[in-house]
Amino acid sequence: MARLDKWKNTTIQDDGGYTSKDFRDFATDFREDLRMSLPETTRIVAYNKGHYYVSGFLLNELTGKYGYFSISDVRYFPNSWVNDILVRSAKDTKDYSGGSNNSATLETFPEAVERITR
Repeated sequence: MARLDKWKNTTIQDDGGYTSKDFRDFATDFREDLRMSLPETTRIVAYNKGHYYVSGFLLNELTGKYGYFSISDVRYFPNSWVNDILVRSAKDTKDYSGGSNNSATLETFPEAVERITR
């Protein structure tokens, strides 16, 4: 995950009521590295840059099953995006409660997505 290497052990600046350029750049890099790591039949179909957190939905085009992912606020939980990504099954791109919560690391994210969208 080449783009994200520069963000490890980095404090993302907080611009108060607005998300900082640091966070916007991080969120773009996070999406691109996740996209590149996904199984061939799976794509990100919705991506939300929240106020210092990221979430989104995935679709396995082969099975038609959805998954949801989320990371915690990067200001208060530094590097949690490396070691604790929430993943779970979802019915569609509006299902925020979905199936059972699972935790994945950046490294195990592709396998976790494969498992929940088979």
